[in-house]
Amino acid sequence: MKKIVVLGAGQSSPYLIRHLLGQAADRGWLVTVGDLDPDLAAARVADHPRGEAIAFDAAATGRLEALVTDADLVVNLMPPDLQPPIARECVHQYTHMVSVSYATPEVRALGEEAARRGVLLLMEVGLDPGIDHMASMSLIDRVHRRGGVVESFVSYGSGVPAPDSVDNPLAYAITWSPRSVVLAGRDGAHFLRDGRLRAVPKHRVFDCTWPVEVEGVGPMTAYPNRDSLAYRQTFGLAQAHTLIRGTLRHPGFCSAWRQVVRLGLNTERISVPRLAERSFAELVEMFLPEGLSGGTVEERVAEFLALPPGDAALAGLRWLGLFSSEPTGVNGETVTDALVQLLLDRLRLPPGGRDMVVLLHELVARYPAGAGEGAARRERITATLVEYGEPDGITAMARTVGLPASLATRLVLDGAIDLAGCHIPTEPAV
Repeated sequence: MKKIVVLGAGQSSPYLIRHLLGQAADRGWLVTVGDLDPDLAAARVADHPRGEAIAFDAAATGRLEALVTDADLVVNLMPPDLQPPIARECVHQYTHMVSVSYATPEVRALGEEAARRGVLLLMEVGLDPGIDHMASMSLIDRVHRRGGVVESFVSYGSGVPAPDSVDNPLAYAITWSPRSVVLAGRDGAHFLRDGRLRAVPKHRVFDCTWPVEVEGVGPMTAYPNRDSLAYRQTFGLAQAHTLIRGTLRHPGFCSAWRQVVRLGLNTERISVPRLAERSFAELVEMFLPEGLSGGTVEERVAEFLALPPGDAALAGLRWLGLFSSEPTGVNGETVTDALVQLLLDRLRLPPGGRDMVVLLHELVARYPAGAGEGAARRERITATLVEYGEPDGITAMARTVGLPASLATRLVLDGAIDLAGCHIPTEPAV
């Protein structure tokens, strides 16, 4: 019997766990799901005879070692800061790992040792990153096989409410890690556009936006996502004059969230004494400079941000509850903890609502004379994926994140992926 350990039972996990358990009897698997909340883990397993739910605290190193030692493969759905220690333990215990998170420098640094030990750390096998990588490489390899060169590559990903389920001024709902939403853009971004390298500091990521039309959906707004140039060598795009990876949101979100960033609220480094007793208005007041003349917190925020009273972004902050005088009741210590809880409380899908996932790739390829059809030419390629969740059911986000990770788990355990070290799914074998 092969043992699979899934670490994390959050919003991205339901379809993955269900898919693994659906194959467990035929393939002789035992699937153990661990989460800080054992009741949530139990709900995901749902009394399946091949499943087990346990309490898992990543800070308990002895527990982690025991779980990894006993596993054939670990599916790591934990937050980004917990990816490296879990990957390290997997390498030390000769246990394969599949993850939907980015391959950080700390995880990549384990690649050489993992290769020596015959261990595969397969990272970025979800939606974005994940399906987007595989779709990108499929298109790029097709151009290269036909003798072409990719001159421009632009890739967008998105997880948002379906247009028929938008019911709030931010036009957003939490369908994945709320902490990642709060901290989006904290590393800044840089990309290549028309041969010019563009760098965007973390406090201006949501200032750097542009409109994008998505077939079958309509107008959306894009902002740059992290380090686009990191994929230049990986994707074989050395000759590209434009290379952009971006995130899509419904119009209205970025203008509102930009104000949250301008206030400095998207920080996890500031602890607040007696956080549960304080109101969000008090938290916001902490971040405002002294000497503002407004009477209420909202008026002082508007003055500081230079927003007129009827501004839509200001209305979004009001609707979100940032000016509320009610105690937060947050079980945490930092401003990030407070914002995470606020987003979970306020940005829910409405009853009967569904989410939507979008991937959009736009390529411009140049074929020199003699390549492909003979004459020199250019080709524009657009590839679009739009996937909808089930109303009041499994989200499109959970399905598109979980299915690639589940399929990768099966392939690794079946020996169909003959790789060792740290890899992302741009390998032909994957």
